Amino acid sequence: MATRDEPLADRPACPSGGGGLLPDELRAWMLLLGATGAVEQRLRSVVKQTLDVSHDEFLILCLLAEEPGGGLRLTRIAALLGRPKTRLTYQIARLQHAGLVTRQAVCGDKRGVEVSLTEKARQLLREASAQLASAVKEALAEFVGPEQRKAVSGLLPGLAEGPC
Repeated sequence: MATRDEPLADRPACPSGGGGLLPDELRAWMLLLGATGAVEQRLRSVVKQTLDVSHDEFLILCLLAEEPGGGLRLTRIAALLGRPKTRLTYQIARLQHAGLVTRQAVCGDKRGVEVSLTEKARQLLREASAQLASAVKEALAEFVGPEQRKAVSGLLPGLAEGPC
């Protein structure tokens, strides 16, 4: 596995297309997953240092930050993140204990729970956003090379031209 300090050009090449068992689309997806996984791993440490939350807790905060109406139902967060509701319940309890989110019952639904950011969380995200964005940009520049760009272009023809 490539290390952080190893330049992209010096890393072992990914298996080339053709001759393998995987169709081009699946191979491209695997290249993209590898690159995003490396970016995510880099972001984990920056998130922990700047926000003092886990990466999954950070993802919850990001979803809530992008919600113009304020909050999201726990079931919706679980669906968007592809996580079991039971796992999110623990993470949201940790965020609530840190004063970053509030939980409230959904009107008319006994079992429904809506989660919202607190002002403390909004301020924390505002203060950390430039550093977090920079970490993502740097990691993308490091881990997304010509092969990954080619893979994405192959999966999404016309990507450079804009929306379909």
